[in-house]
Amino acid sequence: MPRIANVPDDRIDPYVREVLESQRRKWGGPLLNHLLYARRPTIFRGVRGMWAGLDGSGLLEASLVALLNRRVASLNNCVF
Repeated sequence: MPRIANVPDDRIDPYVREVLESQRRKWGGPLLNHLLYARRPTIFRGVRGMWAGLDGSGLLEASLVALLNRRVASLNNCVF
């Protein structure tokens, strides 16, 4: 159980709901950190904007991003 409860379903912002549904379709469930960010839609949008900016910049290849994500997940004892 997380230390901070996820946002209740009846309070999820429409944009946030769309992103979480997309994650559910792609990975079988929403990413846990996104459930936490969903408590504050402005923070959620900021985090999503950061990732979109990194993706759009072209500075990091998709394969490198995937390796970095796996490494960070491993360091956090998270099965990726």
